[in-house]
Amino acid sequence: MVLITECFTVHPLVRPFLGTGVLGGYTTFSTATLDTSASSPTAAPASACCTRYAAATLLTAFTAIWATAVLTRLAVLPDAGR
Repeated sequence: MVLITECFTVHPLVRPFLGTGVLGGYTTFSTATLDTSASSPTAAPASACCTRYAAATLLTAFTAIWATAVLTRLAVLPDAGR
């Protein structure tokens, strides 16, 4: 997404097509959320464990997305490191 938004001039519909359509097919946040809620029994300790697991999953995913965007900018944009 960094490449098509910051390095190239592309048709305005390319970003939503790739970001939502193609890349969205690889993200499974909705499936992970459904599985987490379905696997949590009504007991409070298990529910707290599932909540921490879901939060850690989201935090890790967003950290990976941020790090990848930063590294891509550093690799392809000449002024990104300044």
